[in-house]
Amino acid sequence: MGCRAVIFASVGSMLPFDRLVKAVDEWARDNPGHGVFIQIGEGAYEPHYASYARIMPMADYREGLRLCDLFVAHVGMGAILQGLEESKQMLLMPRQQKLGEHTTDHQLHTAARFGHRPGIKIVDDADALKLEIGRLITAPLVTGDRISDQSSPELIAHVARFLDSARPRH
Repeated sequence: MGCRAVIFASVGSMLPFDRLVKAVDEWARDNPGHGVFIQIGEGAYEPHYASYARIMPMADYREGLRLCDLFVAHVGMGAILQGLEESKQMLLMPRQQKLGEHTTDHQLHTAARFGHRPGIKIVDDADALKLEIGRLITAPLVTGDRISDQSSPELIAHVARFLDSARPRH
């Protein structure tokens, strides 16, 4: 691969996700010519080949996301929305309850809901994750338009009307 790609991976701030962190770190080991940074949270596994931080200030996190060629993450709504706000191609792997990665399988449901959106690729396991990282840096996904990180004035007015109508009248 001629050009250097930047991969930014995140497990979010709520729970460890060592399966994702280890897979991305193994990919970094096998592909040393690319920049790989992982936000690892409170997991037990610490990367040996990729740069990492447990938790990042939001400004640094957003900068990493803005500058990356590929965003690799868990299937959390925060990660998805942030990736859509930056119009980044995303490679996502859901946490699984049976593996002790979450208390429910809601990320599987979220993956089913968002997996067909332009710019998003869902994988189920570490081997597929490592394979797709390589594929997506050589043949990037076409992403959709950026979404706004601001609520529309119409939505704000609607919520305000709803809250006003729900207020007790004396």
